[in-house]
Amino acid sequence: MPTSETGPSLPHRLPAPSEGGTEAAGGGTAARPAARVPIDRKRQPSGDEARERAMRAAISVIAEKGTAALRMSDIAARAGMSTGHILYHFGKKDRLLLEVLAWSQEDLWARFRHAVDRAASPVEKLDLFVRFYLPVHQDDDRYALWTQVLAQRHDEAGREILTELLDGWDQRLEAIVREGRDLGHFADVDLPEFTIRAVAMLSGLAEDVMFGRSRWQHASPHAFAMTALARELTPADRN
Repeated sequence: MPTSETGPSLPHRLPAPSEGGTEAAGGGTAARPAARVPIDRKRQPSGDEARERAMRAAISVIAEKGTAALRMSDIAARAGMSTGHILYHFGKKDRLLLEVLAWSQEDLWARFRHAVDRAASPVEKLDLFVRFYLPVHQDDDRYALWTQVLAQRHDEAGREILTELLDGWDQRLEAIVREGRDLGHFADVDLPEFTIRAVAMLSGLAEDVMFGRSRWQHASPHAFAMTALARELTPADRN
């Protein structure tokens, strides 16, 4: 469940979710709870600005309150907007989680693409992938959002949306490893099998971070992941 982000702070995975492992280098919103913005109905934001503000506020409130106690008025207060504006952007509470998650991931992927376009090698791109995927810290709002969404029961349409979002990260990782393999930077691994193992490992590390396992208080999940990936990806003649 990727949620961290690399690049300017966002706000998630997502990270929340910044540049993968730190706010400047990996995503994550500020510590919760976020300050509420006073409502000025004469200067309500509109268009893309309003939607972004609503989405960011929703991520923060969902991570803080969960879904059971969530009210549209909470999001409105956090965003400094009227409840009517929030209802305009989300329609109804039932679709709120998926709407916010989809927006969060699109926002994160845009930051990821921008960072990857500037990377000098497949190794740097892989490093960025790991930084964006892992949560920044235990209070990573983007990853908390993923946890809330996956805990819900979804109809077929909802499952298709979640599957598409998860598959998007698999496809990005495969593309990076394929490029590195074709250039001789990476070993000739089986791409589908490697992707399954790599994503499973990253997801496990992310859950550890979100749970607050003491093992990561003085160690870097990012460094651990890169070392593990290097064991498989380093060509034999470079070992």
